Amino acid sequence: MFETIVSLATPPFKSALAIIRLSGDDCFDIVSQCFSKDLTAITKRTVLVGKIVDKTQTIDEVVLIAYKGPKSFTGEDMIEIISHGSMLIANQIISLLVNKGARLATRGEYSSRAFLHQKVDLIQAEAINDVINATTIEAKKLSLMSLDGQTSKLIEPIKVKLADLLSLIEVNIDYPEYEDIEVANKNHVVKCCDELLGIIDNLIAGGEKGQIVKDGVKVAIIGKPNVGKSSLLNALMGEDRAIVSDVCGTTRDVVEGEINLSGITLHLLDTAGLRDSTDKIESIGIDKAKQTIEKADLVILVLDASKPLDIEDEEVLNLSKDKKRIIVYNKSDLITKKEDDKLYISALNKDLEPLTSKIMKLFGISEEVFSNPSLNNSRQIGLLKHAKEQLLIAKQDALADMPIDLVSASIYAAYKDMLDILGEDNKVDISKEIFARFCVGK
Repeated sequence: MFETIVSLATPPFKSALAIIRLSGDDCFDIVSQCFSKDLTAITKRTVLVGKIVDKTQTIDEVVLIAYKGPKSFTGEDMIEIISHGSMLIANQIISLLVNKGARLATRGEYSSRAFLHQKVDLIQAEAINDVINATTIEAKKLSLMSLDGQTSKLIEPIKVKLADLLSLIEVNIDYPEYEDIEVANKNHVVKCCDELLGIIDNLIAGGEKGQIVKDGVKVAIIGKPNVGKSSLLNALMGEDRAIVSDVCGTTRDVVEGEINLSGITLHLLDTAGLRDSTDKIESIGIDKAKQTIEKADLVILVLDASKPLDIEDEEVLNLSKDKKRIIVYNKSDLITKKEDDKLYISALNKDLEPLTSKIMKLFGISEEVFSNPSLNNSRQIGLLKHAKEQLLIAKQDALADMPIDLVSASIYAAYKDMLDILGEDNKVDISKEIFARFCVGK
């Protein structure tokens, strides 16, 4: 039995309307105790207008939508009360419903119940939160594809192939006397693993690109003092976010900004100029800059195109050598000769196209990424990578002529990963898969 939960479904601010949501087995009974009309006989979705009443006192006149389970978002009986948007009124209604037997919902509990009642799978449940938190149209588009079930369909071919392979192996082990059944030999296992590895590799590559679209990229702008880091931040943002000065050490802390670059959110972090300093405050900023470099997904290393490299430049180059980075030569407006293998920009003149193009190329983001569903969060990508590892083990074991039942252990682990991505029960009776595919014992 699922107890009835209640919460405010709209932001907790004064507005024209507020929506209060309830879900649970006693939902209709509880609301009937304080609504001017009886809801206990409702058998289908119904819209009513009436009053929420506490004893003899009217709290508000409301519109009430009743959803009869399982035809609701959660799969349970569910009610949405649309009241006037005063937080005083909304809180009064919620308090009254709690007194009548409901309890306050916890974070994500409605989506959790939708998952438990198999109204959505785990990918769709995660997409609900992604849609809410999307900061670009492209990120929202990817999340809506997941919410619509398109992303979940990417797993189905892998599930089917793995189930087919496991079933075939199980049949070969348990029913060796049936000569008309295909043999699960080394070559068959290797061929199936190769096919699945190709599919999974494509999903991982697409997922990592989708994750960039959804979550954005942390970009640290680094360099020695006075190379134009703050000017670059301001030029990218189109506003004077960071202080620009000829005085070395002006930037003492990490200055942050955020832009949408062709559908990708760049979380920009302008850091203190990296050099040896005896100034205590500047030294703290330099330490923060080094920490920022460690956490960044991308480092933009700014050099002064109008001056030769010096020891400080070399130190910054060495500090960031293990990071994904783009080296840019700023102040191109001050030079006449440019080398073909270097990327030049002028932050002062907002000539940044070579840099922005390089960023898009570096992450391999194209219109195709925005248009195709992808498994694009760390949990999903992690499970795909684990499944890949297990299939590689299965392939190696098969090539080494290991017993087929030992080979199947890794294949089953990969199958379990697919179920975990969807949030399906992984206590699978493989015999059901067998009988769904073969007429054994006819």
